[in-house]
Formats: sequence, C-alpha cells, structure tokens
Amino acid sequence: MKSLFEKHGGKYIQCGDYLIPDLGLTEQEQKPLGKYGRMRREYLENNRSGLYTRMILDGTLMEHLHEIDETCQQRLDQMIPQMAKAEGITENLKATDPMAWVGRMNSIHASAEEAVLQELVYN
Repeated sequence: MKSLFEKHGGKYIQCGDYLIPDLGLTEQEQKPLGKYGRMRREYLENNRSGLYTRMILDGTLMEHLHEIDETCQQRLDQMIPQMAKAEGITENLKATDPMAWVGRMNSIHASAEEAVLQELVYN
C-alpha cells in the first residue's frame, strides 16, 4: 500500500533501518543565489508579500531570483565600461594615478549599481 506521499510522486530513501522521505532540492534551488537575487527576495518578502507568496506556491521564485541576479550582473558589466569611457577614465590614468582611478571607478560602480537596483530589484 502506497502512502499519500508516494501517491503524489514522492520517494523514500533508506537510511539504516528507516525510510526517510527524499525531499531533495531541485537543481535550480541548489544553485547559490547572488547578491542581487537575495536583495530582490528581501524586497519581495517585505514589500510585495502577495507576489512573493504566489511565486513560492507556483514554484517560480528561485527561477525569478536567479534571472534578476544574472540580468543585474550583465547590465552592470555593460554600463560600467560605458560610463568610464564617458568620464574619460583610461588605463593611462590607472598607470599614472591608481588611487584616483580607483576612486573614480568606485563612484561609477556605485552610480551604475544604483540605477540597476532601481530598475530591476526594487521595481
């Protein structure tokens, strides 16, 4: 006779003398979540609880969070070099005055990250 868990597709694993439900994570759930995905999850949980709950129940939350994280990284990778070029920050500056280069690049990174956060994470 099958248990209710088995009727719904669940499996058991043998652990010594006991059968334990195999509640393994999906491949998507095993993949670590990046900075922007974690920020998005926190935003949804605190500010959009209905959407957050619906996505958990639908099983689409982790896919959404990974997509947001990846998109944010790609957008930053595009924006930072463009902004640096527009500001006139070159490899020559990096060679002649590394501290000024680091300061200006940090400022550009912060500006780009703020734009990405407003557009993708907190929207």
